Amino acid sequence: MERSRTQGDSAPSGAAPRTAPDRPAAPDRRIGPYRLITRLDPPGSAGSTVPCRRFVARTPDGGRTVLLSAPLPGTDPARFAAEATAARHLLGPWIAPVTDVAEPAAPAWYASPYVPALPLPVALAVHGGPLPEATVRAVGAALAEGLAAAHSQGLTHAGVSPAAVLLTADGPKLTCFGAVRAAAADGEPRTGLPGLDPGSLAPEQASGGRPRPPGDVFALGAVLAYAATGHTVPEREELPPALRPVISSCLARDPADRPTASALMAALAPPTAHQTVLNSAGTLLTPGWLPGRVVAALARQSAELLAAELPVVPEQTAPAERATPART
Repeated sequence: MERSRTQGDSAPSGAAPRTAPDRPAAPDRRIGPYRLITRLDPPGSAGSTVPCRRFVARTPDGGRTVLLSAPLPGTDPARFAAEATAARHLLGPWIAPVTDVAEPAAPAWYASPYVPALPLPVALAVHGGPLPEATVRAVGAALAEGLAAAHSQGLTHAGVSPAAVLLTADGPKLTCFGAVRAAAADGEPRTGLPGLDPGSLAPEQASGGRPRPPGDVFALGAVLAYAATGHTVPEREELPPALRPVISSCLARDPADRPTASALMAALAPPTAHQTVLNSAGTLLTPGWLPGRVVAALARQSAELLAAELPVVPEQTAPAERATPART
């Protein structure tokens, strides 16, 4: 079976890369009302498939820091904006909430509250390889819980991939809502399009089918395969034995053969006599659920961000509406 490799495969095993924020943005670069500090995703990473451009940004007065997302070149900005608006209804502890979106006539972007976070491929690079089974299980159970909540509201995430998953000290956060729909309209083949990880794209979505909940489950299976092995399309024998059946079931080509998100959560975090399926995901996020190197990288990111200084530019001479759009 052909493997789809992402950033974790090419990272040197001996040294952890610096994590964002690694350098300040150019003076007074802005998107909307926010001044950019740094990119969240390291630029130029071999094999990295990022569904959108992501930055850490601040309000001009420095009072609020956000994770700001903007569409990739080659994707439809109107569909991106529509997905951003729809994402405001997607709530839950494992979903990065969308709290601010661009005005209808402005270039598309959306913002979420910032917390120190590493994209999953960066976390694997920092750790030096695949994550421990306990971490993979915790990530999977939490994200399955988030998807189950979305599916119960009639929503399909349509953007799950390794880069869409952010690891924070309090648990994983799912971002990039609607990346599949922003990449191409239903009915159009979606292979080879910007921002779509081929290993995370369900077969029915790759051929242009409308994104539905089973596609989210397929993508989550690819994310767990990546976290456990370093690539999204592993040989079955490469998967940890305890996780092999559940991940393999998510990656079934026939959507009818995949578990629901709720069933997946229960399989990854079976409830005990004192727990319920609804709260089982959080019980796996006990102290030590993240590897030490990942925790250290999150602390370093927080410290570097606190030390980051933006140039002081009087608002009357550099209003947001006249700012030069950021380029990557």
